[in-house]
Amino acid sequence: MPLATSNVTRRTFLHSAAATLGSSLTVANAQAEGISKQYARLSRRGLLGKVVVETRVKDRKIFTEGPAVDARGIVHFTNVPVEKILRWDPVRKKLSVFRTKSNKANGLLFDPAGRLLACEGGAGRVTRTDMTTGKITVLANKYDNFPLAAPNDLALLRSGTLFFTSRPGNPDPTKGNPNAVYQLDLGTKQPGGRILHRVLEWKNIQMPNGIVSSPDDKVLYVIEAHPDAGHNRLIYAYHLDRDDCWKAPRTLINFSPGRSGDGMCIDAEGNLYVAAGLHKTRKTSETLDTRPGIHVVSPKGDLLDFVETPVDTITNCTFGGKDLKSLYVTCGPYLLSIRTRIPGKAAYLPKS
Repeated sequence: MPLATSNVTRRTFLHSAAATLGSSLTVANAQAEGISKQYARLSRRGLLGKVVVETRVKDRKIFTEGPAVDARGIVHFTNVPVEKILRWDPVRKKLSVFRTKSNKANGLLFDPAGRLLACEGGAGRVTRTDMTTGKITVLANKYDNFPLAAPNDLALLRSGTLFFTSRPGNPDPTKGNPNAVYQLDLGTKQPGGRILHRVLEWKNIQMPNGIVSSPDDKVLYVIEAHPDAGHNRLIYAYHLDRDDCWKAPRTLINFSPGRSGDGMCIDAEGNLYVAAGLHKTRKTSETLDTRPGIHVVSPKGDLLDFVETPVDTITNCTFGGKDLKSLYVTCGPYLLSIRTRIPGKAAYLPKS
């Protein structure tokens, strides 16, 4: 199906607003309280259990990402540099390879029909795989006649609206697509194909990463994770039921000057589970102010709980298990699990 693109829609960011917003949405105006102060008064509320190593990945290069759980409870996750999508069976305790030559797939997500959506960063495209036939459908691969900058993570609403982040892009719009957040309606088909909207772009979004919607789909949360000094390391909340949602985000929590969140998921009560922090500094301006592990953040931006994870680098997490109380976490060479007190946001999956 051909893909059309458009810059104009009720909830699409207009290019005319970019110049106005570009200088205002910087780390300087982030009013949410810094993470260091929140650690200082954190009283663990028992939302997170112990960290358990489910399995260890062995390969010539390892950077695990994008966990997603299917209707049978099988965890799918990626090893980006070697272009593999892996499968972990938590009952049989078996690790296997689902797909090779994955085009450096990063974020994964299952849709209501049980098909696997993937952000294929190496190919600059978002795909959907039929898990029965293996057929791969390209949902998006270009915008304004330029290839997409590496798609990173995605969120799917009940309505069929798909949002995904894209980075790192080209700051010169005449040479390529910038860092951005896109919207694609999978629920309807236009005469010219599905229309892809760019709702946020550099500089009103600097380095988008993890993305997830609230249980009622009224709020879209986006992680900003720019490693350079003077840039955003925080989580924005966009209220989708407002006409000006893209122009006036709320800063939920600020991780600067430490490493920001990477990926995240959300529980049934709307609390975010954010994979963030470092054990040791790397060649960026990021400090160790953000501790390495899972941070539970309330819809108001309060740090409710935290558990440290081993080694660098923690990247992403998702809920699974029959009761949706098993949090699966990708972290360095490990796939971890953590039992939670609150179940995850209901997954829109077919019954097994």
